[in-house]
Amino acid sequence: MAAGIYSVEQVNSYIKNLFTQDFLLRRIYVRGEISNCKYHTSGHIYFTLKDASGVLNAVMFRSQRPNLKVRLQNGMKVVAGGSISIYERDGRYQLYVQMVEADGVGALYQEYERLKAQLEEMGMFAKEYKQPIPRFGRRIGVVTAPTGAAIRDIFNIATRRNPCVTLYLYPALVQGEMASSSIAAGIRCLDEMGLDCMIVGRGGGSLEDLWAFNEEETAYAIFHAETPVISAVGHETDYTIADFVADLRAPTPSAAAELAVFDYEAYLNTLRVQKGRLDMAADMQLERKKARVDALKRRLNLQDPVYQLEQKKQQLAGLKQSLSYSMQNRVRDCRHRTALCAGKLEALSPLKQLSGGFAYVSDEEGKPVMSAQALKPGQLVGLQFADGKVCAGILASEAAENGE
Repeated sequence: MAAGIYSVEQVNSYIKNLFTQDFLLRRIYVRGEISNCKYHTSGHIYFTLKDASGVLNAVMFRSQRPNLKVRLQNGMKVVAGGSISIYERDGRYQLYVQMVEADGVGALYQEYERLKAQLEEMGMFAKEYKQPIPRFGRRIGVVTAPTGAAIRDIFNIATRRNPCVTLYLYPALVQGEMASSSIAAGIRCLDEMGLDCMIVGRGGGSLEDLWAFNEEETAYAIFHAETPVISAVGHETDYTIADFVADLRAPTPSAAAELAVFDYEAYLNTLRVQKGRLDMAADMQLERKKARVDALKRRLNLQDPVYQLEQKKQQLAGLKQSLSYSMQNRVRDCRHRTALCAGKLEALSPLKQLSGGFAYVSDEEGKPVMSAQALKPGQLVGLQFADGKVCAGILASEAAENGE
């Protein structure tokens, strides 16, 4: 390997060591105007310091942010203190900021604030002038660059959400001296077409890149448009005068497409859910009405004369049967008691006694003879047997011994 050949890493490391050994670059303050400011999700802040002659990349790490007393914005003039070193991976030098102090407001930012205050005083930001964005818009205009990322995002999202929507693009300049005139012309052109709504915007950039949307001509075109206008300029943290004048601000062009184009499939799903709920409610209501009708029908049947007559017939038949059962039981009981009494009477009947060999003795007058001593020899007596009566005479009588 030839002598004097070094790797990229060695070169970058050597240059970084030169920066580190330079006393001036180890502690330096730089005055400039902030541009391309970005607050990263990691907590770091990336921006560019510029003046009339050049630019300097700068970064403030999250660990240094407690020293920051102001919120950095594009167009601010500041004095940034820190050290300049090289980022070895990219081979770029930049200012590693440790502190920032405001040093006035840049000319563009000052013009922005002036025009904003003027238009606000004229009432162009008032809510009463804001038009509602149609929920089911089908003809939507777009004023933006024909080749930028904004129109691609809008087209993709609009097509995905609702294929029935028609987009009308006015290919406008969105950056440069003629940009504001081009944007205003596009707004007026699409406004004459009687569209449902209009999206005006572009992708992100620095304050200078977005300046066409801070021009008075653009603001007046948006304000006087009869078509509802959605502004979609830059990123979520970027605010332009067009955002305040428009009927609705979207943080990005993609968000503007979502606001302007209703989601067809989501809407169908919502309709299906609502239909299901409606069908369920109707079925429940129908079941309740059927139950009510059945209850009223039963009550009506109970009051029907024919039904009442049948009920009375059934009751009468039941009473008749009960009476028949009662009479049968009563007759049976009476027969049983009669049989018992007949048995007792038969047991006490004289005829039954006579049939056992006994006889009933009576004198001439027919009176019963109760004692043998009452009869005298030669006296006539009547003897009543079970099968007949005979007349007999007393020949002799004998008293019973011991009263027997």
